Amino acid sequence: MASSFFALFDDIAVLMDDVASMGKIATEKTAGILGDDLAVNAEKASGFLASRELPVLWKITKGSFLNKLMILPAAFLLSYFLPFTIIPILLFGGLYLGYEGAEKIFEYFFHSKKNSQKINRTDMTEEEAQKFEDEKVKSAILVDFILSIEIIILTLSTVVGKPLIAQILVVTMISFLATVGVYGIVAMIVRMDDFGYKLIELGGENNGVLHKFGRFLVKALPMVIRALTVVGTIAMLLVAGGIYTHNIHFVHELVHSIPSMLGDFLVGLVVGIIALVLVLIFKKIKGAIA
Repeated sequence: MASSFFALFDDIAVLMDDVASMGKIATEKTAGILGDDLAVNAEKASGFLASRELPVLWKITKGSFLNKLMILPAAFLLSYFLPFTIIPILLFGGLYLGYEGAEKIFEYFFHSKKNSQKINRTDMTEEEAQKFEDEKVKSAILVDFILSIEIIILTLSTVVGKPLIAQILVVTMISFLATVGVYGIVAMIVRMDDFGYKLIELGGENNGVLHKFGRFLVKALPMVIRALTVVGTIAMLLVAGGIYTHNIHFVHELVHSIPSMLGDFLVGLVVGIIALVLVLIFKKIKGAIA
């Protein structure tokens, strides 16, 4: 009895060791997309009043956890029973991410002034502010859903052929650590100015190191947010392009002779432009019918 009890512990120890090893491999393989996830979500979580930043980020984080809870069982079931559906799902997600990236570029060049006036208005009614917040939260959770699918499928691909329990543990662990890590860093970024003001207050009026560093953080935040907006847009196009170049041989052959990052970006941009044009045509037709 005692020997079987210790044998059970030995099996658990071996399983945990395998999970740790596979988790390390999966983390390395998904590091790039986690970086993209951070850039995209930091951009999505910005643009709110200071008093609403953390509540909004908490809404998005809860949405991200719910996304994982929905995707994980579906991914395991599809991988086991309907593995041929995985690639079409990834391609559809890439189409959406490409559309999001292309739309941001289109908005910047053709509607940036109009959108800036709308978003930066300080005389928004409570109802308008709530609507703006809800739309951004909904958009952030939807993008997180697409990126979560990519992270989960990519992680799942590193544990193919392993025992089912090991697959479940590794993929679940990476999925939830990604959420905690990404949104924890995002929270620090969006609250950087508050930390700066605290340092200015602690530094007093003597213009010392704390005071100067605090002022630097306050002044740097708008530049960081603008940079993350650009990086987040590029990241969405890179992820979208990567999905197509890695899963469609014809597309891979078209761009294999140029640097992979540039190839992914160009493919993502083309996919996004096609999706954007189709959406704009649909809106025109819908408007004409209405």
